Amino acid sequence: MGTWALPEPAATDHRRLARSLKAKARRRDAAVRRIQAASSSATLSRWRRFAWRWLGPIIELDPPRGVGAVATILIIGASIGYGVVKGGHADEIATQVQDIADTAANAAGFRLSEIALTGERQLSREDILGLAGITGHSSLLFFDAAHARARLLANPWIAEATVLKFYPDRLRIGIKERAAFALWQRQGRVAVIAADGTVLEPSVPAQFASLPLLVGQGAEREAKPLLALLAQFPDIAGKVSASVLVAERRWNLHLSDGVEVLLPETAPDKALQMLVDLDRDKKLLTRDIVAVDLRLPDRVTVRQSDTAAAARDEALKAAEKAAKKKKGGEA
Repeated sequence: MGTWALPEPAATDHRRLARSLKAKARRRDAAVRRIQAASSSATLSRWRRFAWRWLGPIIELDPPRGVGAVATILIIGASIGYGVVKGGHADEIATQVQDIADTAANAAGFRLSEIALTGERQLSREDILGLAGITGHSSLLFFDAAHARARLLANPWIAEATVLKFYPDRLRIGIKERAAFALWQRQGRVAVIAADGTVLEPSVPAQFASLPLLVGQGAEREAKPLLALLAQFPDIAGKVSASVLVAERRWNLHLSDGVEVLLPETAPDKALQMLVDLDRDKKLLTRDIVAVDLRLPDRVTVRQSDTAAAARDEALKAAEKAAKKKKGGEA
């Protein structure tokens, strides 16, 4: 048989096929670019519409002349204010501004020429003026009466305060002071307190050294009812050197001769009346004892001192010895 072979395509056919493939690729790329362009245009259009909806009124706004300068001043002022507060100079600058304002007001006829004070006892005039923030160049016009009253009430001695301004140049300050009521010892420190428990002085000035002494946590709050109770029994109250609050529930009274009186939690007035009766009838508190326990309503327990207890033991031994001797003699 003879051989046969496929005929080879001509060179022109190869070139025609290559051109056809390249044209198709170009058309495909162009189509992709058109799709991307359309998508980007749609996205951009949406963002434009969104931005114009919110920013359009601002862009079209026609601000009045000078707004930019005012805004700049406000920004600078805010920056300065932040720096002042951050640097801790606010009080100093406020004082300087107050001085400038007072100077101007004084020149206009509002200088304080009369200040009337009432109610001061423990606090001096200088103390009160200093607490109220009044200086030698304060003016009535720029004096803040409410702030001055708040400063006065911050002092523990002052229970009430009124500050009144009478233009153009008069000021009236009235206060009501708390009275020193008792001494309060806690954690080894003694303070002066008022009847409501307010600490008036963290230490004890000489003029208050004779006040009743209360000891223990919560004793400052119970000072008034305790001292009112003791006032009903002056014979006992005059002998009390210290009153100790136990567990914030009841009192132990330490008398000046060293005797400790243990009061009950309930009905301490009846217990004190019993103590007064025993002392009157049996001279209980003049004996050589160290404690009287009144916590039980139906009995009184007395603890003797060591010396008295030893003497009592010796007396009992001597009596027992004498009894044995007598019994032996009779036999």
